[in-house]
Amino acid sequence: MLKNLQIILATLIALSLSARAQEAGAPLGPMQVVLQAQAELIVKSSRKTIGPVIDAVSASGLAEAQGVLEAWQAKEIWQRKDDGLFFRGEEVASKTYRLIDFDSGEAVGEYASSDLKQIKPNSGIRALLGTALVTFQLNDPDRAKRADALLSLERDSNADLLTPLRAAIDPEEDPELKARKQRLERLLTISYDPASEARIAAIEEMSGDLGLDVRGALNPLTATTLKVFEGEPPEDVNLARRLQPGSEDLPREMAYEMLSDAELAPPRVSVDAVRAALMENIADGSVGGVPVADLSDPEKRVTAYNTLAGEGLVPPYLDDDAVTDALAVHSFAEVYAEPDPGVTEAAERALTRISTKVGMNQMVDLGLDALSLASIYFLAAIGLAITFGVMGVINMAHGEFIMMGAYTGYVVQQYIPNHTASIAVAIPLAFAVTFAAGVAMERLVIRWLYNRPLETLLATFGISIALQQLAKNIFGTQARPLTAPAWLDGAWVVSDVIAISYIRIAIFVLALIFLGVFLYIMKRTRLGLETRAVTQNRKMAAAMGINPERVNMLTFGLGSGIAGIAGVAIGLYAKVTSELGADYIVQSFMTVVVGGVGNIWGTLLGAGMIGFLQKGIEWFNPSNTLAAQTYMIVFIIIFIQFRPRGIIALKGRAAGD
Repeated sequence: MLKNLQIILATLIALSLSARAQEAGAPLGPMQVVLQAQAELIVKSSRKTIGPVIDAVSASGLAEAQGVLEAWQAKEIWQRKDDGLFFRGEEVASKTYRLIDFDSGEAVGEYASSDLKQIKPNSGIRALLGTALVTFQLNDPDRAKRADALLSLERDSNADLLTPLRAAIDPEEDPELKARKQRLERLLTISYDPASEARIAAIEEMSGDLGLDVRGALNPLTATTLKVFEGEPPEDVNLARRLQPGSEDLPREMAYEMLSDAELAPPRVSVDAVRAALMENIADGSVGGVPVADLSDPEKRVTAYNTLAGEGLVPPYLDDDAVTDALAVHSFAEVYAEPDPGVTEAAERALTRISTKVGMNQMVDLGLDALSLASIYFLAAIGLAITFGVMGVINMAHGEFIMMGAYTGYVVQQYIPNHTASIAVAIPLAFAVTFAAGVAMERLVIRWLYNRPLETLLATFGISIALQQLAKNIFGTQARPLTAPAWLDGAWVVSDVIAISYIRIAIFVLALIFLGVFLYIMKRTRLGLETRAVTQNRKMAAAMGINPERVNMLTFGLGSGIAGIAGVAIGLYAKVTSELGADYIVQSFMTVVVGGVGNIWGTLLGAGMIGFLQKGIEWFNPSNTLAAQTYMIVFIIIFIQFRPRGIIALKGRAAGD
């Protein structure tokens, strides 16, 4: 009521000044009239008295009100000394300013700073101006300005902003901004609304929201401080729980120290302080009437100290009984910072519900991470499932085919700057390069080492080292970028807890595609039929006219080509170096062995098992990924002891090979 009377009075004064100005032949614009009515308070610039001035400008209903408040906040208002009028000033030269009329928006001339007085609001006044501007900014016709104002409120808000925010919700036509305004209004209601019923209703409404801002609004309502009271706590105190001195949560020493800090009891004198006081007060071979020779007795030391305390020379000594008596007449409790018990109860219920929901979402997020990792392992191992699982060749250079595919993608991007087009070209080209490398390796090395696993292992291990060194010689030791297309940037955000990058989703989809491609090749093509025949019985297949050497060559090339495509996919999010393949070779072998040698579905299950196992172990021990991998390997060794043929074992004649 008082504020309204002040605004009405200011308006009447402004009208009076306008009438006088017109009589004098110098009419003032309506905004200048409002400013002149408050001129004395504007120049004074006191936070205690400036409130009615800001209210008068805001309530004037003039279109220029927002510009005046913004110029005032930016310290751009100047008063002309000869007539006391206010203008917005623009510096045109050193100590020279162009004055612009608030009403007409036109320049009225250039003046030296000596002819002007700058209105400099302090930080407190600028805060009040910012609050007043919210009403204008939240309803500005420009959507971008409304969005900026809303973002500013989301970052820094206070109780004064709740009313203008509520007023700006219904007029908002943009659905996105309206939803943000409604959400922010709920959060500010939780923190600042004076009505407990409104706060509790807002808390219950937001109790299913997982946003960090919701928890940020609720946590202060359940924050507690440990306090000490003389006697029983007052009834109007919102107690969280009572504490007993000597309990685990409140040791006796801590409780008495609280009494001392609150000046409710004298500080307790330590043993060292007693000894020091006795030494300082030795006179004629005694202290407090006790000979120095008798001070080795603890009781006599206390007697001597009490004598000194009685003389006022030292602070009084408190024994355990005195401490117990002091603690007995005081109470200790954790007290909520929020005084309303109903609000704290609602906040605790909401936080409990949110915590449960966060835990469930974290499990879902962990599952998505594990699924993403499993798809990467499957993509890396699917080629090995062919060369090792079907052919029985231990190819230690499989990781280097992955590395070759990643470098192929990098080279393609040097010639095709469009990242989408470059990836589209890199995938088939990586397949062709690694297919050719695999065929050459099978023809030159592997074909001479069939059924000799140790020699094959040593030979392919040597080839892997040679390929790594060749990559270092060509591309150097620095990591090379393989940039994903722009449409793969960012992540699919389900909630504030669940999010998965688009690159990982793409890799998951690619893994499913190659699962389908592999099944089609093995089930629907002549190469697949011949490969299965050679796998089941090599001699019988040869007797039926199938060339086992040609089948081995093409199968090895197919597995190597798929590894190259996996390299392109992995290189989109991992660093492309000569050691890229070495990071996945162990997991690839584990995937094939655990899933079941020679079975693509087993490889899929093995990748899923290893991915989920690794993420699960990392969740229990997130700070040590090396330990997680160690535990995973130990688990797999134990698993193989019970299922040596993997999850899905081969049946028939091939199972005995």
